Amino acid sequence: MAEISKVRFVLAVANLERSTLYYQQVLGMQLEFEAPGWSFLALGAFRVMLGECTDATPAHQLGDHSWYGYITVDDAAGLYAQYQRTGAEFTQPLADKAWGMLEFGVRTPDGHRLMFGQEL
Repeated sequence: MAEISKVRFVLAVANLERSTLYYQQVLGMQLEFEAPGWSFLALGAFRVMLGECTDATPAHQLGDHSWYGYITVDDAAGLYAQYQRTGAEFTQPLADKAWGMLEFGVRTPDGHRLMFGQEL
């Protein structure tokens, strides 16, 4: 069976420039490349493809469907501290969970939510 080498989340955003800057300045992602209406960003193996869709239903109106990813990291506490400094909006504070993860949640300006966790 083929191995998966990368996963790239594809997200509709209302304002591509604003969202791209958020992913770069707040979440620390690097811009890999741009195409008309698209930004491709990466942080290690975590990849995001942002597409400007001004008429799409905003993620903040999707309720539980605004969750889009769980990213496993090697230093959740360090990343949480970094995101506190860069002004991330947290949906959940850093906490040990019963399922053996140290995790926290973040919300983007468009309302997309994601979790970062470290195996304990």
